[in-house]
Amino acid sequence: MKIIDGKETAKLIKEEIKAEVAGIIDRGDDPPHLAAVIVGDDPASHTYVNGKEKACKLVGFTSSIYRMPDETTEQELLDVVTYLNNDPEIDGFIVQLPLPKHIDENKVLETIDPKKDVDGFHPVNIGRMALNLPSYLPATPYGILQLIEHYKIETEGKNVVVLGRSHIVGSPISILLGRKNNPGNATVTMCHSKTKGLKSIAKKADILIVAMGQPHFVTEDMVKKDAVVIDVGIHRVPSDETKSGFKLIGDVDFDRVASRTSYITPVPGGVGPMTIVSLLKNTLKASKKEVYS
Repeated sequence: MKIIDGKETAKLIKEEIKAEVAGIIDRGDDPPHLAAVIVGDDPASHTYVNGKEKACKLVGFTSSIYRMPDETTEQELLDVVTYLNNDPEIDGFIVQLPLPKHIDENKVLETIDPKKDVDGFHPVNIGRMALNLPSYLPATPYGILQLIEHYKIETEGKNVVVLGRSHIVGSPISILLGRKNNPGNATVTMCHSKTKGLKSIAKKADILIVAMGQPHFVTEDMVKKDAVVIDVGIHRVPSDETKSGFKLIGDVDFDRVASRTSYITPVPGGVGPMTIVSLLKNTLKASKKEVYS
């Protein structure tokens, strides 16, 4: 069993990005500029956005954050999105989810210019991804691909089972690993809460990707011997073992499952660190106009 170390992989990729940005600046060009819009006071969202700002500074990006109060109207947010769409100094931006309930997330995401949609959620980018055309890939699935590539995990001809069908993780990673690409060329089965015989399907997987949003959903009886297990879930649960009184766990019961696997991601320190790295890579592509000229 080998641990897939997302923290170390992310560190290496950040160093590569930092070196490339240094070259851009040395040529007299502006560094990539990533902006984030956050509405409301959700602590997890603020922590995530602050992490993005820190990562930007580390690699030499310019970073801007637009913090808006919870009572922000939908139109006020759409006006900010339109402003960022038209700002030539902004290469890419994200609108942090979730948004307050009185704001239509789909309407906001569809208003973002696909050329600046470095989160990869706009229907145009999702469509281009499905057609295997150049696009900004959704950050978490993109991070999973990079982990698979870094650890040289073979996907061609493999039986991949994805647990979860969200538009953020499950659906896009299913598409990506089924594409004629590397990583890719896998036979992919996507399961969800309504799937019959889910446990038996999971146990046939050569690569099991878990994004169900349920703590310790996957147990050892659901994992084939020597399977690769990638855990996307993250949950804060009470714990007497830590000073803080809580710990982070995933959708996979790591302690019981790990010994059955060939590779497995821990929580924390697995997929999570790769999400921000993917956002940086998309922004770098946007600044270089690699996807849209």
